[in-house]
Amino acid sequence: MNKFAISLLLALSASITCYGSTAAEPMSSATKGRDYYEERGEIVWEVPTQKQVIALTFDDGPDPKNTGLILDLLKQYEAKATFFVVGSRVEKHPELVARAIGEGHEIGNHSFTHPSFHHIAAAKLKNELSRTQDAIYNASGFTSVLFRPPGGSYNEGIVHTSQDIGMLTVLWSWHQDTLDWRKPGAQAIVRKVLNNARNGDIVLMHDYVPNSSQTVEALKTILPELKQRGFSFVTVTDLLSYQDKSHKSMVDH
Repeated sequence: MNKFAISLLLALSASITCYGSTAAEPMSSATKGRDYYEERGEIVWEVPTQKQVIALTFDDGPDPKNTGLILDLLKQYEAKATFFVVGSRVEKHPELVARAIGEGHEIGNHSFTHPSFHHIAAAKLKNELSRTQDAIYNASGFTSVLFRPPGGSYNEGIVHTSQDIGMLTVLWSWHQDTLDWRKPGAQAIVRKVLNNARNGDIVLMHDYVPNSSQTVEALKTILPELKQRGFSFVTVTDLLSYQDKSHKSMVDH
């Protein structure tokens, strides 16, 4: 991660105030809407831009079967992506994280054990994030500056704790949730992405889905088709650098 990227991410969330909680205190579910967090730069769903760029993201890996195949396809189509990894799996397969970093991709923090974040205690939250940061660093020599909460759950405590650790919370474009973890079929994943592709999208997929290679198969169609349409595939951090400051939001109403 270069110094410019880190500065950019921290600048987006620099206005956050401190959050305090006791170790035994559970964090309530989100009470503020998307507009509140998006306008403050505390959570990113997508990036308003006139540039034809898109960020593919993969959650829950690394996976010894699918992650390598996805990396092969990304290399074939000169695409960069962001992998939001689970720390416990990073410890088992550090070579995949090192390979992703070495090939120019980005690694984000997706917790250590992938627990429910709906009512997570403050101490457990910090432990989940910190242990994953350590696992990523041990595998690659890099520290993540992006965090995606399991299930997309967020609230003040989750957002501010990730900020305290040095990470920006990143979710995904609502119209680009492929639901590939449900194993809907490769063609359903293809249709979801291609029928909804817009500049600045953050696409949600998974490189770890038990007993499924549907995402890999879908990418064999998604990557060449979007490339033919003129899209460039970038990491989330790179996507942020394309942000059009004249547009506040790309929220669908």
